[in-house]
Amino acid sequence: MIYRISKKDKNLRGEIHLPTSKSESNRALIIRALSMNKFDIKNLSTADDTTILNSILQTNITDLPAIIDVGAAGTAMRFLTAYFSILEGKKIITGSTRMKERPIKLLVEALRSLGAEINYLENDGFPPIEIIGKQIEGGEIIIDGSMSSQYLSALAMIAPTLPNGLKIYLKGEIISKPYLLMTLKMMEFFGIYYSWRGNEISISHQEFNAKKNSSYSIEGDWSSASYWYEMAAFADDVDIKIYGLKIESLQGDVMLATYFEPLGIKTSVIKNGICLTKKKITTPLNNIHLELMNTPDIAQTLAVTYAAKEIYAELYGLRSLRIKETDRIKALINELKKIGVQATDLDIGNLIIAKSKKTIHSPASAFQTYNDHRMAMCLAPLAMLFNHIDIENPLVVNKSYPSFWEDLTKVGFEIVTL
Repeated sequence: MIYRISKKDKNLRGEIHLPTSKSESNRALIIRALSMNKFDIKNLSTADDTTILNSILQTNITDLPAIIDVGAAGTAMRFLTAYFSILEGKKIITGSTRMKERPIKLLVEALRSLGAEINYLENDGFPPIEIIGKQIEGGEIIIDGSMSSQYLSALAMIAPTLPNGLKIYLKGEIISKPYLLMTLKMMEFFGIYYSWRGNEISISHQEFNAKKNSSYSIEGDWSSASYWYEMAAFADDVDIKIYGLKIESLQGDVMLATYFEPLGIKTSVIKNGICLTKKKITTPLNNIHLELMNTPDIAQTLAVTYAAKEIYAELYGLRSLRIKETDRIKALINELKKIGVQATDLDIGNLIIAKSKKTIHSPASAFQTYNDHRMAMCLAPLAMLFNHIDIENPLVVNKSYPSFWEDLTKVGFEIVTL
């Protein structure tokens, strides 16, 4: 399927209700599954990742099939690996073709060092995996924090259930640190005490304390807001209200407000959300140097924004982009080339967006999405700059933002299926 996307003007006005955070939703689901007292989760994300995880966790463990297919849900794969390791019984977790290419060895080795029994069924270090669940005593582990914070979050959430608790010693720089902090703060909300000093996280044996009849409300997804910031950067006239977001958020991608301010985008707090408006830029941007290790999910949005506005940019800390739904660095290089922008991979997780020699031009062919929801959404705003753009496999957005295309039509985009 191909969508042809166009917009007759460069105005961005309207009201948008963002999907809720799948990152927060998925953590809430695991915490609820581990809690003695179950609690209601309000505003649970409808993203595919969350729907898959919720369906698995809502099913009685004895009624689950022997082989559990999480599809493309990377968070579900990692969180369930730790979760099933401490539950009696044998389970096999598999996923999509791409999921079988996404490494899980660091998490598996950490769990094995604690006594978990996990076997690789195809390629060493990758799903599918067989888990023979049993009681794990806990103790101490050393793990590289520079690959994926989801490994650390998976371990942290089961830590209170282990008789000896868990001490996690982190090696290297911690990638996506705000996501790990989100996990710990959510655990704290449910009565779990933790210590994080330097490179050591310590969580003793204790119970998640969800009070009866209590609930937890999920906030809007700041990662999804990035595409609206991108549209605002391309627009001439902006007055867009985005509901569901909190400026004081556990989500690291709240940094969007800071990143886009130099591009003339003003973020104002309104009731139940934010409002984006545009102001004149007195000092044009020439060079951008950004460290995105803590906010890798908005790297694609920023890369396309800088490329389209012909701003030279050096983006650092993108090592984890290689093991996402696709190799996102490679995908960006391929697709930016279609509008005349040269991007360079420094092969150490850094990406340089060079100013094009000529003015950017309309793509001659459809943009590929590489089965990656964020590729589809970060490229869609380019329709504001050209007569139209075409995007293949557009429904991949269901992974995190199912109403994305519908929301675009609410602010004047036209979408037809070719």
